[in-house]
Amino acid sequence: MANGGTVEHGYPHLETVRAAITALYRRLSPDTVQTFATSVVPSDVAFSDEDDLHLGAQRVARELVRHYRLPDARMIISFREMHHAANVELAAGPEYFIELNDRFRTHRRDIGAALAHEVMHVYLHRLDLSFPGTRDNEILTDTAAAYLGAGWLLLDAYREDATSSQKLGYLTPEEYGYVLAKRALVFGEDPSPWFTSPQAYPAYTRGLALARRDGQQPPLTAAGWAGRRRYAKDRRYAQDHPGSGVRTGPYSFDGGSPLRVAFPCPTCHQRIRVSVQGPVRVRCVLCRTVLDCTT
Repeated sequence: MANGGTVEHGYPHLETVRAAITALYRRLSPDTVQTFATSVVPSDVAFSDEDDLHLGAQRVARELVRHYRLPDARMIISFREMHHAANVELAAGPEYFIELNDRFRTHRRDIGAALAHEVMHVYLHRLDLSFPGTRDNEILTDTAAAYLGAGWLLLDAYREDATSSQKLGYLTPEEYGYVLAKRALVFGEDPSPWFTSPQAYPAYTRGLALARRDGQQPPLTAAGWAGRRRYAKDRRYAQDHPGSGVRTGPYSFDGGSPLRVAFPCPTCHQRIRVSVQGPVRVRCVLCRTVLDCTT
């Protein structure tokens, strides 16, 4: 939890974030991912200063348990002084003990964000889905929370001004914006009206611009003129130098016969490999997205 310190910006974890989205589709299936098409809404996780601290935290936790479809999981919430924002004891269940930083006693509006992350830990634990190493596993948790409909709370908990700052989770604000935008492009759901933090919307729009660029890379038909020209040049080189293994940006040529190009699916980032044959429609085998390409 960045509390008054420097908030990291940009996309330092982008490769791991994209790997996390791929892992979600592999472990859950596209049909299960589609069941999360509706996000947690603000009214269900609202927390006012007049609410009882423990009863309110339990209510928000139950709502997140419901959203993540963990009907037989019970969250026991407590508060204590600690360095991190929160911690969850991952056991066999059905009871899970979550400790929240004492800071949240007076910053109750952000309890939902902390719980969105911790309850996602439980969800991933039950899925037996994890990444090696604490850093990558926390990035997976933040990404999963954002992509499956509760992570807008984590971006909304980001606030920064000249004298203070706060950010929850391992992702940068722009990376949260990127994952939320990837989700928005799939489900057609715009989370921006829910933001209360003045800094959340700019971070989301920056992430949205990057997410849109994922769908504008060659050999996708939506690629711009410069991208298509660069792709044509690389394709000619690969055709003239068999076995060269040309890789430029997100796509690569294998140099075989027939020549094939591999590129990431703009939805799930699974690599797709097809023959170089001109205009073609491609269906991603992982997320089932249909893509118009000019290979």
